[in-house]
Amino acid sequence: MDIIGEGRDDAEYDEDYTDAVLYGQEWEGRSFVRCDFSDADLRGLVTVGCTFTECVFDRADLGESAHRTSAFRSCRFERAVLSSASFTSCTLLGSVFVECGMRPVTFEETDLTLVGWTGARLPGIDLRGARLREANLAGADLSGANLSGAELTGARLLETNLKGADLRGARLDARTLIGADLAGARVDLDTAVAFAAAHGLQVG
Repeated sequence: MDIIGEGRDDAEYDEDYTDAVLYGQEWEGRSFVRCDFSDADLRGLVTVGCTFTECVFDRADLGESAHRTSAFRSCRFERAVLSSASFTSCTLLGSVFVECGMRPVTFEETDLTLVGWTGARLPGIDLRGARLREANLAGADLSGANLSGAELTGARLLETNLKGADLRGARLDARTLIGADLAGARVDLDTAVAFAAAHGLQVG
């Protein structure tokens, strides 16, 4: 399959890709700024080293798409489909996901700093070592998720479902766990002690 946009350095600004059928295409090194991909068919799309800045993907279908070393900065995904999509060595800095179909979705060595996953349904997701600094995970279902070694500093975890999640080695402020559901979650000793202290308990 031909690589689309190979060697292009110029960004596309404010382009309208609404309802576009871009199924199975391969893009390399393309750059999009404030472009609208609402309702676009992006199934099976492959991006390598592409940049999307403040783009809109409302109701877009990105099922089975694959993204490597691509950046989605401050983008919006509302009711988009990301089933079986994969992101490898990407950044989703500041992007917001609202009522999206995201099962299953794969994030490998991807920066999720400041991502908005309010109310997202991601039970059992593998986020080992993920960078989720200051992410908004309020109300998200991360039950059974593997968050071992994840960077969760400053993350919002109010009413987050972390039942059965693995939080061992995760870097976080134990006080943020107070509003989360932690039934059956696994934590390391330091986090357990800090969590107890945050609840006003004296350990030892």
